[in-house]
Amino acid sequence: MLIVHVHVHVKPEAVDAFKAASLANARASVQEPGIARFDVIQQQDDPTRFVLVEVYRTTPATAAHKETAHYAAWRDAVAPMMAEPRSSLKFANIFPNDARW
Repeated sequence: MLIVHVHVHVKPEAVDAFKAASLANARASVQEPGIARFDVIQQQDDPTRFVLVEVYRTTPATAAHKETAHYAAWRDAVAPMMAEPRSSLKFANIFPNDARW
């Protein structure tokens, strides 16, 4: 398992458009065989800040995800919405580590 947290800060006027584009990407992403989970979360006290929580079954699945049409569409659509460049952190799961994922 590889868990990636993508931190995104969007321009205030782009919040709704970012949410729409990210939800479309998430819905398509969870259909990929290499993705176990894909969450789009919004910070409560600052609605311009989001975290995408991407849970991959294998490390190569991250590269496969970036080759999809829906990822390319999301990347290109949200680029002008960013207040600053997005960043990511990678994690390994400790628990649960079972067949549910």
